Amino acid sequence: MTSADLAEDAPEDAQESEAPEPEPQEFEPQEPGTREPIWARPETRRRSTLSRAAIVAAATALADREGLAAVSIRRVAAELGARAMSLYTYLGSKDDLFDLMGDAAAAETVLPEPFPDDWREALTGIAESTRDQITRHPWLVPLMAEGRRFGGPNGLRHLEQSFRATDPLGLPPARRLEILVAVDDYVLGYVTRTAVAPPAAHARTLGHPFYRALLEGGEFPHLRAAVEARALSADTFAQGLRWLLDGIEAGLAR
Repeated sequence: MTSADLAEDAPEDAQESEAPEPEPQEFEPQEPGTREPIWARPETRRRSTLSRAAIVAAATALADREGLAAVSIRRVAAELGARAMSLYTYLGSKDDLFDLMGDAAAAETVLPEPFPDDWREALTGIAESTRDQITRHPWLVPLMAEGRRFGGPNGLRHLEQSFRATDPLGLPPARRLEILVAVDDYVLGYVTRTAVAPPAAHARTLGHPFYRALLEGGEFPHLRAAVEARALSADTFAQGLRWLLDGIEAGLAR
């Protein structure tokens, strides 16, 4: 679960800083046919080397090596030296497996104690851990792109820490959520862009004789200057995040 997931349900008046904080509301009832979270179902215990943790670890290693498309119940069972049907003792479907994989990966975004007291330091740590997590597990991007929400225990811990990071600002929850969504959007945009086109790939592409000839022809002087300065291969994450937090801080001071 990311901050953006909660923002979809945020009240419209949360967009205005002067608007009163909405009254607490009861949780919405489950929609008919909603799949019960895998974490709400007790794990079957048998005398076996299999477990949810072992299945998730094997599936995660497989996805890290070969991508999400390689993950199937049959393939994961083969990795574990088990029959495919035996995995259904521990989970009900591949959707359950993907949920468990996403939540296991979410544990990597939870910062250790002592938690930073400074809100900028805390949000920077969370942003960096999220970037590193998705870099290690790029298959998380297509899972999020299909609208999957990681609402397991680790995903909730990550979200709880995110709200904790903004606690020193003394803002109402809806306003703090806007900040978290902005940081989430920056991190997810960065990792998606670098996954599709790593910075080093730009330099390799533009180093081809065809593109070098175009750059030297005089039509693209600004792009040529950037290439010659090796600006396109620079890692911009830290500087971009600082600019984002500077803007947030300046906006709060108005």
